[in-house]
Amino acid sequence: MSNFQEKVTFIWDLADLLRGAYKRNEYQKVILPFTVLKRFDSVLSHSKKSVLEACKKYKGQFENMEHVLQDAAKDKDGNTLGFYNYSRYDFKTLIEDPEHIEQNLMHYLDSFSKNVQDIFDNFYMKTHIARLSKANLLFLLIKKFSESKVDLHPDIVSNHEMGMIFEELIRKFAEQSNEEAGEHFTPRDVVELMTKLIFIENGVHLKNKNMIKTIYDPACGTGGMLTNCEEFIKKINDSVDVVLFGQEVNEEIYAICKADMLMKGENSENIKGPHSTLSKDQFKGEKFDFIISNPPYGRKWEQDEAEVTKEAEKGFQGRFGAGLPRINDGQLLFLQHMLSKMKVKEKSRIAVITNGSPLFTGDAGSGESDIRKWMIENDFIEAIIALPDQLFYNTGIRTYIWVLTNEKSTARVGKIQLVEATSKFKGMRKSLGFKRHCLGEDDIKEILEYYDKFESSKNVKITDNEELGYTKVIVERPLQLNYQVNDERLENLYAVNVFAKLSESKKENPDLKLKEEEEGKKKQEEIINALKRIGNHLYKNWDEFEAKVKEALKRANLTPNFIKSIILALSEHDDTAEYVLDAKDKKQPDSNLRDSEKIPLKQDIEKYFDKEVKPYYSDAWMDRSKDKIGYEINFTQYFYKYIPPRSLEEIENDIKKVTAEIQELIKEDV
Repeated sequence: MSNFQEKVTFIWDLADLLRGAYKRNEYQKVILPFTVLKRFDSVLSHSKKSVLEACKKYKGQFENMEHVLQDAAKDKDGNTLGFYNYSRYDFKTLIEDPEHIEQNLMHYLDSFSKNVQDIFDNFYMKTHIARLSKANLLFLLIKKFSESKVDLHPDIVSNHEMGMIFEELIRKFAEQSNEEAGEHFTPRDVVELMTKLIFIENGVHLKNKNMIKTIYDPACGTGGMLTNCEEFIKKINDSVDVVLFGQEVNEEIYAICKADMLMKGENSENIKGPHSTLSKDQFKGEKFDFIISNPPYGRKWEQDEAEVTKEAEKGFQGRFGAGLPRINDGQLLFLQHMLSKMKVKEKSRIAVITNGSPLFTGDAGSGESDIRKWMIENDFIEAIIALPDQLFYNTGIRTYIWVLTNEKSTARVGKIQLVEATSKFKGMRKSLGFKRHCLGEDDIKEILEYYDKFESSKNVKITDNEELGYTKVIVERPLQLNYQVNDERLENLYAVNVFAKLSESKKENPDLKLKEEEEGKKKQEEIINALKRIGNHLYKNWDEFEAKVKEALKRANLTPNFIKSIILALSEHDDTAEYVLDAKDKKQPDSNLRDSEKIPLKQDIEKYFDKEVKPYYSDAWMDRSKDKIGYEINFTQYFYKYIPPRSLEEIENDIKKVTAEIQELIKEDV
């Protein structure tokens, strides 16, 4: 592993060459593609001679030399690589001709197979070559990458190690430019836990012969999750044909992932991008055995809004039939997308990371709650594990692993397992960005044991699906108002829309506009003067006061709604006033006193209301026409631990201790 770190450090230091020509946040746009290029160069070194010979031998004999050159490009074990380069140049020969370095490097790029050219197109490699050449940096950079310290030959750097080099470079560059490295890859300890959770119930089945298993990641980053899953399956049964699929929106990261897959011998055509999975599903109609992902959380999906909304209108003929969350967070869209990718008549399993928002954000009737309702009532959610904070490079917040499936074991049907694992971590000697904690082997083992035992304990809650649901009931209280005509309440009239509009005009002609406005102001004064004649007596009955207002304003020729608006402007809430009734003598609700109750699905609503509301508000009633079913998954409800506040004496002693330490430091400086 020391070899790995040495190479990362050396490549990272090469970015210093770019000072002046590039901004710091642009360094990765050069260093990452050149690292990928160097890796391709190293991997192809064994087949270089045979490809050139094949190119010379069959030149002019075939219109398309693709199959010939593909067949010639093999590794030392005789396995076809799946890509080639027919240029006579490599990193060593390029630096032999400094004067034509740009021209020769362009020819070298154009000599790659089309699947590799796609990778460098997404890096905008040729643009950067021209820019480096103009800044007189191209030769120097190629020369540095030719040094032995950057020997990326597969005999020296394994595929696994190469993946780690890419990830570490991305992390360091992202940290330097304050970008979110965690968008592109997930720490290996978290990936290990997710992998074991997704396969924990499939270990026996994976031992069967002649099996094909598909694994999909809709936000695949550099592809670390996919390859880790494949390695896990191969350890169980090397004969399993594992097929990997992924989609990535970021151009550079897509290019790295595709390059890494290509060099590992995977089908790189199964890595799609750079397009957003939410707005452009590049595996439309495809279904998978296993789905694993760490999609972006807390990220707006407004750039996908048009396409997502259009697809949502199709209902469950599309991916988003359960509902749409608010625009500032697309996590529940990814969850719906992944569930749509499960097989229909075969078992599929999903492991996905989210923050806390999808668990409880959104009231009953909201898009978020409706999506949770759909997932829970269809019994997709198998378990949710609360992870420690500070596990990720780009955020210190707590996160959750969701385990979902379309085929639960008998014991788990109709139930959801909640695992509290926030204390299961090891401190790191050196933090990496926000990552200060890691999951040790013992931590992972303990979490898996919690899951496997499927028993309630201090850290585990087994809950019925229905237990997570509630009925949101609207509770109304009667409208009680007093009414009075005084200067303060008359001033409220100017805030009433219909009254204020009297003095407004839409006329374009200035003279006509002024005339209409003046007439309106006169009308307002007439209304106010008429109301003043009622006097400042305090009324507590709507009908009585309404009669007075109608009499005072009978010459104003106002609509019933206008009259009602005036009365409301002259009113105030009064618990001693008479109830406001409608034409059928039914109590009118006070919108300002309107409240709601979340009543668990398992409880009788009428009994709950009589016990929890009626004793406090005897005149309250429920508007059952507005009932809504909601679901939320609140870990705090099940795992809250009361921590008593520190004593004043303890706090005081700490202050004294810190003060003494500061004073000693001041003395040392003096």
